[in-house]
Amino acid sequence: MNLANKITILRIGMIPLFILVFQQYPSWIVEQFGFLNYINQHGLFWAVAIFVIASATDKLDGYIARKYNQITNLGKLLDPLADKLLVSAALIMMVQHNMIPSWIAVVIIGREVMVSGIRILAAAKGVALAADKHGKVKLVFQVVAITLVLLGNFPFSYITNFPVDLTIMILASALTAYSGYKYMKNNYRELQLEL
Repeated sequence: MNLANKITILRIGMIPLFILVFQQYPSWIVEQFGFLNYINQHGLFWAVAIFVIASATDKLDGYIARKYNQITNLGKLLDPLADKLLVSAALIMMVQHNMIPSWIAVVIIGREVMVSGIRILAAAKGVALAADKHGKVKLVFQVVAITLVLLGNFPFSYITNFPVDLTIMILASALTAYSGYKYMKNNYRELQLEL
C-alpha cells in the first residue's frame, strides 16, 4: 500500500476519534472514567483540531498521489469515501448538538448518497467517474462552513452578531445541491441513461 493511500486510511481512522471527543458524556459515565470530564469540557476544541487536520490530509494525499504517480483504483475509491464519511459524521454530530438545522445535513448527506449511487451504476458499466470542479468547490465550502460552526462563528463573533457560520453553511448546502444536480445531469448523459 502506497503512502497516499495510507494517509487516506489515516483520515478515515480519525473519524471515530472525532466522534469520541465531540460527544458529551453523562455524569454516571464520567464518575467511572474521570478523563471523560476533560472531554466534556474541552472535547469541542479537539474535535475542531481533528476535523481541520483530517480535512487537510485530503489535499496532502492527493498531492502525493499525483507527484509520485501513486494514483490507484483503491485511492480513487477511498479518497472520496473518506471525504463523505468525515463531512457526514461532522454534520450528524452538529445536528445532535443543535448547532445546525437537520435539513442541512439531509441535503448534504443526501447528495453524497446520490453521487455514490451514480458511481456504483457507472462502475457496473465499466465507467470510472471522476469528481468534477463543482464537487471540489462544494467540499471546500463544506469544510469552511463546518469549521466555522464548530468554532461558534469565531472570529466573526467578536465583530458582529451576524451568523456568518450559518450563512456559509446554507451557501455550502446550496452549492452541494447544485453540484449534485450537475453531476447527475452530466453523468446520466455519459452513461446514456434517461432521467
